[in-house]
Order: sequence, then structure tokens, then C-alpha cells
Amino acid sequence: MIDLFPVVGPILRSLDPETAHGLTVKALLMMEKAPALMPGGGKDDPILRSRVFGLDFANPVGLAAGFDKNAEVIDPMLRLGFGFVEAGSVTPRPQSGNPKPRLFRVPEQGAVINRMGFNNEGLDVFAQRLECRLASGRKAPGIVGANLGKNKDTAEAADDYVLGVKRVAALADYLVVNVSSPNTPGLRTLQGRDPLRTLLGRVLDARADCKLSKTPPVLLKIAPDLTDEDKADIAAVALESGIDGLIVSNTTIARPAEIPEPLRSEAGGLSGKPLFAPSTAVLGEMYRLTGGKLPLVGAGGIASGADAYAKIRAGASLVQLYSALVYHGAGLVGTIKTDMAALLRRDGFASLADAVGADHR
Repeated sequence: MIDLFPVVGPILRSLDPETAHGLTVKALLMMEKAPALMPGGGKDDPILRSRVFGLDFANPVGLAAGFDKNAEVIDPMLRLGFGFVEAGSVTPRPQSGNPKPRLFRVPEQGAVINRMGFNNEGLDVFAQRLECRLASGRKAPGIVGANLGKNKDTAEAADDYVLGVKRVAALADYLVVNVSSPNTPGLRTLQGRDPLRTLLGRVLDARADCKLSKTPPVLLKIAPDLTDEDKADIAAVALESGIDGLIVSNTTIARPAEIPEPLRSEAGGLSGKPLFAPSTAVLGEMYRLTGGKLPLVGAGGIASGADAYAKIRAGASLVQLYSALVYHGAGLVGTIKTDMAALLRRDGFASLADAVGADHR
């Protein structure tokens, strides 16, 4: 299949970022209806296979939440070569999000700033799409996660996460409790020890109430902007609560010096290359604080196979990306997988799992 991104990419980047994203989703939906147009992800190298929180992954490269907020293009993205796709964030009630413009490219730094504000069509539409996908008999192979958020005006946050769990626990392979977006007021305060203990307790109780024969793992997605005390508290609560893993990390509210004005002054979360170093540092700290007992998903700034491999060595069992697709296109997924396999073999690892946390040994 010819890679059209060198032609299409500059056209998309000439458009408003949110408009370009909407067109991309529409194009993927059209390609899914005409499979001959859909480039295949190719067969994955066996060295990339792993079993994490009870699920089998053909490869460790996942699509981070935010790209497919409404569960519209899960299968097209899996067919592009991702080992797993995380849809959402979804809130119980539909909401429009923050005023536009709310999405900004920072091309010289390979970065993106967003203050979307959990814009989505709501839990019912999201769940119905998952139900239709499962009933269709045409779903692509791969793992599917559902990233859960809260509505902006919900006073008791745990209520919204409980609603999300009860609606989609039977429809997704894993669930994510997202308390780390910087674009919903007060959300990140849920990462404190006591609020987090209460929240995770209610989420796990809701999962148990579903009485499923196959229980979906529950992961917690955390911010990179945490104090040492925050990180220690999150690690302790995560271990004692019995959740199944952590995603490290969401976007950052920090603004490195290389981000130019006026973009530097735009509110929201920064993702892409500038996030790689700080998010990987937090990843390594969480691996140490949890003693390697809790599977970690490394997200933030991945734009190459070397980046993904660095996350694995720092303690991640899986990795996720999104922003790099804006600048490199979907062909990046295959390149990352090929390069990761080569790096694993170069360093003498027989499997991906053998390399997890290697920098700590």
C-alpha cells in the first residue's frame, strides 16, 4: 500500500487542527467501509507479543485516548497496526467541551497543546458503538480500552466513573479511570491519597457489581506534574486498592522554554516530544515505587522505536502514542514496531517482557 501521508499530511496541517482531525476520522470511516483502501498493519514480530494484566497483546504499541473520543474508528486504527486502541475519554452525559479554538500545533517541537475539555457524545452513544462492533462479527483483532471521565458539572466525581464502569465493563477489554486531564476543573485533585482511595474503591465495587465472567482490568491514568509525595501516595493507593495498572502519563501543564510565544501562553495540556523526558522520568519513578509489581503503560512523547523502547526499559509493559501521528502519519506505527524488535534483539532480549524495567536492574 502506498503511503499517502507525505501528500495528505501537509494538506491536513494547513487546516485548523480540530477540522483536520475530524476529516481524518471521516476518512477512516470511509476506508473501513471499503477494506481495499485500508492499508494493513502487517504481521507482528513474535518478539513483541506479551501478556499484560491478563490480556494477550500481539504488539505493545497502542493508540492513546483522545484520538477516538466517541469509539468511531476502533477497528480502522487496529487495522493500521496498533496492538490496542483506547477510546474516550467518555463522560456519562454528552458535553461540548471548552470554547474553540482549543487545539494547537507546535510543529517546530513536534508538540500539541489541547484544552478540549472532555468533548464527547456521551456514554450511551459510546456504548452503543461498542455493542454494534461486538455484534458485527467484523471486528479487527486487538485489544480495546475504554477511557472514562467525569462531566464538568458533576459534584461527586465517583458517581460518573461508576456509571461509566457499569455501562461499558462488558464491552471493553480494559477500563481506564482518567483523573489527570488538566482541562476539567478540579479533576487532578482526585489524585490525592484519600480522594483516590475512595474513588478507586467505588470503581472496583462497581466492576464487581457487574458480575461478569470475564472481568476487565482497571487502570488509572495519572499526570506527569506530580510532587514526590503525590507519586508515593498514588503508588501506595494503587497497590493497596487492587487495581490492575497505571498509565503514565497524561499531558503536562508545564511549558518548556523551547515552546514559542504566543503558544507558550495557551492554556491546556502539552503533549508530543517535549513531554517525552518528564513523562519517562515519572514512569521510572512509578516503576520503582510500585516495585515492578504493577503493569505500567508508558505514554508521552513517543515518536520513534527508540522512544518506545526507552519507555519499556524504564518500566512500561506497553506504550501509547497520539501526537506523533499528526507529524508522521500512521506509517509510524509499523516503523516503531520494526525498530523495537531490532532493539530488543540487539540487547539480547528473547521477549518484550524480558526488557521491562531493564534500566532498574
